[in-house]
Amino acid sequence: MNKKRFWLIPATIAWSFFPVLASVPNWIAEVTFRATSLAGWHTLGQANWRVENGEVVGTVKQGGYGGWLVLDHSYQDVAFYASFRCNSGCQTGILLRAEKTAGGMKGIYVSLTEGDVAAYRVTLDQDGKELQREKLPPAQTSPRILPAANPAGRGGGRGGGRGGAPGVAPADIPFAAPKPSPRSVDWNSVETMIDENSVRAWVNDISEATIGRADEENGRFGPIALFVGGSGEVRWKDIAYKDLAIRNAPAEQVSSRFRMQRLDEFYYAWSAAAADFNKDGVLDLLAGPFIYFGPDYTKSREILPARTMNPSTEYANDCMLSVAYDFTGDGWPDVLCGTSLYVNPQGESRRWDKYQVLPAIGSEVWDARDIDGDGKPEIVFMSRTDGVVYAKPDAANPTGRWVVHSVSGPGYGIQHGIGVGDINGDGRPDLLNVFGWWENPGPGGKELWTYHPETFGRYYRDNLGSGGGGLVGNVSLTSGVTMMAGGALMGVYDVNGDGLNDVVTSTSAHGFGLSWYEQKRGAAGKISFIEHPIMKDYSNAKTNAGGVTFSESHGLAFADVDGDGAPDMIVGKRYWSHEDSLHDPDAYGAPVLYWYRTVRNPKAPGGAEFVPELIHNRSGAGSSILAVDLNKDGSMDIVTATDRGLFIFWGKHRAQATGGRK
Repeated sequence: MNKKRFWLIPATIAWSFFPVLASVPNWIAEVTFRATSLAGWHTLGQANWRVENGEVVGTVKQGGYGGWLVLDHSYQDVAFYASFRCNSGCQTGILLRAEKTAGGMKGIYVSLTEGDVAAYRVTLDQDGKELQREKLPPAQTSPRILPAANPAGRGGGRGGGRGGAPGVAPADIPFAAPKPSPRSVDWNSVETMIDENSVRAWVNDISEATIGRADEENGRFGPIALFVGGSGEVRWKDIAYKDLAIRNAPAEQVSSRFRMQRLDEFYYAWSAAAADFNKDGVLDLLAGPFIYFGPDYTKSREILPARTMNPSTEYANDCMLSVAYDFTGDGWPDVLCGTSLYVNPQGESRRWDKYQVLPAIGSEVWDARDIDGDGKPEIVFMSRTDGVVYAKPDAANPTGRWVVHSVSGPGYGIQHGIGVGDINGDGRPDLLNVFGWWENPGPGGKELWTYHPETFGRYYRDNLGSGGGGLVGNVSLTSGVTMMAGGALMGVYDVNGDGLNDVVTSTSAHGFGLSWYEQKRGAAGKISFIEHPIMKDYSNAKTNAGGVTFSESHGLAFADVDGDGAPDMIVGKRYWSHEDSLHDPDAYGAPVLYWYRTVRNPKAPGGAEFVPELIHNRSGAGSSILAVDLNKDGSMDIVTATDRGLFIFWGKHRAQATGGRK
């Protein structure tokens, strides 16, 4: 075959496709189609391609080395999604940036063969026969533009408890481990994308060691191509793709129920706290290094050295979580920011003294609640060594190391999802995470609390946790595979009005999902829960509450926004959660902030539903959300600290927000 005919091999069947906006699990596709013909693609090599029952089928010609189905349109940065089934003995994969060369073609090949899920640089001759294959250099970091080598001392993780190996899951957790992927004979899903110099792939939405650095000389621009080799056949369906060079930013919207005030344009922190720091009778706000003084919040001062973060390449980790309280007992509110206590200098014009009071925090969410009944808040979080814990200062030495009490014992700590609330109705706050709940024994009870396994979330992919350098708090499920699990702050309240406290939470802090879990009591009083999904992924967009879908629901809060006496859920997307990269699902989706109204409805599943209302679509949420009536006007205000800045959404009086209707 001569070079002139290289791109002119005729397809044996016409291909029809529908270039419409459509849904795939982790992003919105530009093009999606069902296979009715092969127009728009051409074949290369020694394989037959056909359409059968809406599937694209590839088989190797007898005695052949395999072949390619090549898209007629070229891309530089592209995301691709499909379902595939490769029979035993079959080899398959996806070629990206299939660039023509003097002798044939080169590009980046993502192998999807069982036992070989990896990314390679390949060269082909003009007939599509593979001449050379070399695995891409690994890159365990998450930024969009990958460095030439992994910088010394930088692991794959982010968050409070980074470094170290993932823990092994205890035998009594309620999660079933995902099976290794891909699975021959079975249908599998693949999502792969190449952007700048990084290539990533997920099979069955499970993390695999497929991140690699794709240098420009390996292929700069070209079409997508599907491969079949070996013996047997490969089948493809649900094919969709999008041009990553195109980004969409919706017109800015702010809810009529709120007035937006942006206090800072810069990225300093993922959380905010409120207290009367200067004791003038007005609540102030703290976010990262600054206090913003009420009532107008236009004046601020530094309590620790301030440095802005670049959201594209940096991570505001030091103040991912913060809480304000008079921990020293001197009458002036202090600030716990991450693992450090900053002590209020009682009105003196200086930066605050810093004390390291907590060990490394293994979770990216915490809660400050009175656990032991002494009238003072303890800090509930997860530890890399001790699982689910709470910590409190020693009254005699509050700036020394705080006392940490393990509730669960080791192995149950995970990075995402923590909650406090009375599950069994005995008047004492129990502790929760994605694996279930721990029953508070009360004062003088045993140190390790009784564990009740329940599923309050799900596993989701996390490429930073595979191939070494795993995140602390992840669960090692299969050899070489580490998964993240859990969501954000977990709300515990009676959703449907039946007198039993339910659980409301994000199910995947870095994926998709919101659910409420209805509490049930058996004849003997045994407690169980039924999940009622509120929001799943884009494949469920029509059935998600209000048709709303977004990823990265890392920040949650619960407060009565509409004044009907029932708590509502406030939640948003943590935009660029792992810097400017394609590490996270729907990485460039709009940074939305919503509140979901709790509505008791006997006709709804479980007797309740959650009705979403948009607050803002250009700021999102951080690791936490603050809901507080700052100006004491009876309306709930919402404060968010994100990589877009610091915002107050002032709740309007209900008569104002509804035009006189209450």
